Amino acid sequence: MELLNKVKSIYAEACVSIIFNTHRTKPSYQKDEINLKNYVNEIEKKLSDKYSKKFVLPIMKNLNKVVASINHSFNLESMIIYANSDFSEYTRLPIEVEDRVVIDYSFATRDLIRAMHSESAYYVLVLSRQKARLIEAYGDKVVKELTGEFVMTNFLFTTDKSKLSTNKGQDNLIEEFFNRVDKNVMLAIKNHNLPILLVTETRNFFHYKKIADKKEFIIGHINGNKDKETARNIISDAWQVMLPLIKEKNALRIKELEKAVSEGKFLSDTNEIWNAIQHGKGRTLFVKKGYFQPVIIQGNHIKLTNSLRRDSENFINDIIDEMIEQTMSFGGDVIFMEGDELKEFNNLALLLRY
Repeated sequence: MELLNKVKSIYAEACVSIIFNTHRTKPSYQKDEINLKNYVNEIEKKLSDKYSKKFVLPIMKNLNKVVASINHSFNLESMIIYANSDFSEYTRLPIEVEDRVVIDYSFATRDLIRAMHSESAYYVLVLSRQKARLIEAYGDKVVKELTGEFVMTNFLFTTDKSKLSTNKGQDNLIEEFFNRVDKNVMLAIKNHNLPILLVTETRNFFHYKKIADKKEFIIGHINGNKDKETARNIISDAWQVMLPLIKEKNALRIKELEKAVSEGKFLSDTNEIWNAIQHGKGRTLFVKKGYFQPVIIQGNHIKLTNSLRRDSENFINDIIDEMIEQTMSFGGDVIFMEGDELKEFNNLALLLRY
């Protein structure tokens, strides 16, 4: 979320975005480094063909600097690299993307947003009365196990008979530890508001839910003590619980779209969608995963084009990327669909607020 907030506020000449698929394991991730070098060479050529050497130099300096800092042995499913004359940063993503390089007046953020808001993204809190661990997951794969405040150890735990002589005494100690865990969870996830699945004994689940600041984030639990289990095995089990919940949620979103269609509270024309979003009328934008559309802006009208070359400031590499950012800036949400649910809408539909 922090990176998204940074890049979406930047508007400048020649913002470079490199988006490409990567690999988690050796020797495949060694090829990622080679592919990235090729993308960097491609970027340098494109910039040099259009701009002066003096203009290109600081961009390439920043790009090469961030590329040199990447350790590919930690790669996930994909990576995004951003660079211009004043800024450079990268992030790994747990989703597959369409490999591409983009040079525009803004950075390409769609895949960053998709990874953050995907139905397949969630946290798993592994909790016992002695320890707590927090794992970020995507589908059946581990994104990362958080460090820093995690792993937490319960230093409040005691064998003092006087403190454990009553059930109330035990409960107070347990809930105090769980309260500290919950505070650290909220700090760790910050604005990345993903659902949380608890892996803990049933008795602990009810204690934790009682003290949790944001109970609505907690979607269920897996019974058992998994303190010593590997993150990979925990997420493998967690995904079996998450999958039916996600399918149920997706089915509800499709019904929401169908209802909007029956009531005439939706748009599917690209120009109408763009104009409605500009005025904050969009409640939910449904986008077919992998759908891109370059356009030329002509006043309030957008002209679809197959060109991938930027001929003027009026050219936008991907209007869908702009629509996503605009929808979210007005408090709307974005749903990425993987099936054929949007086929009759030409891969794009907007639910209106009114």
